[in-house]
Amino acid sequence: MIDIHNHLLPGLDDGSPDLKTSVAMARMAAEDGITHIVATPHASHRYTFSPELIADRLLELRTALAHENVPLTVASGCDFHLSYDNIQDALQHPRRYTINATEYLLVELPDLGLSKSVGETLYELRLAGMNPILTHPERNPTLQRDPVRMESWMRDGLQLQITAGSVLGYMGKPAQKMAHSLLSKRWVHYIATDAHNTDRRPPLMRKTFDLIANQYGEDYARLICVDNPAAVFAGNPLPPQQEPHGLYAYAEGNNYPWWKRLFG
Repeated sequence: MIDIHNHLLPGLDDGSPDLKTSVAMARMAAEDGITHIVATPHASHRYTFSPELIADRLLELRTALAHENVPLTVASGCDFHLSYDNIQDALQHPRRYTINATEYLLVELPDLGLSKSVGETLYELRLAGMNPILTHPERNPTLQRDPVRMESWMRDGLQLQITAGSVLGYMGKPAQKMAHSLLSKRWVHYIATDAHNTDRRPPLMRKTFDLIANQYGEDYARLICVDNPAAVFAGNPLPPQQEPHGLYAYAEGNNYPWWKRLFG
């Protein structure tokens, strides 16, 4: 399994506080069957995003993992908050915040007061060469109340990542309910841990993989826990996806994107 959202690097945000904890998190992840992790420190008004410091901490962690014989490949990305300053900087530096300096960008919405311009912002990011992935929408109170808002974003190409713990109910009932609704409609592209520590928010995915395989099919579990994250990690296009339910078809007719109408 491959985890594309994890606060593993030490001393950068509200994730791992030190190298010892980072190594413990990495060992826990590896024992759970995770082979690759994208370390994604926050870029927000609270936490300054420094590529140079991140590179130093990444090298430090890789060295420690090699010394401790922890079989885990770690790369860097960002938990990108959609603030005005972040957006303007990303538009000028399209590979500053992305996963492994590829096109894929994890974006996090504010919990409250979503702007009506979110769709326009996502379009601007794509126009600048980035491929936004919305992190844990199932945990966003605004989207829990109004999940329909995501439909137009997804029809324009937005991908969704939900948290492994949400599927199991560890993030509360509303998040669990929405996570399973998204899974049942095949709207989810990625499962990730969003791990911050070894106890309350650990880097574990195996139980979630097994539950999804049991309820929604092993092919879908593998797609969103292994194949899609692997493509992101390598900076490659996603493999063929399962058809999302209800995203393009409407009662008033076949309101499909132009490319689906063209190619049937």
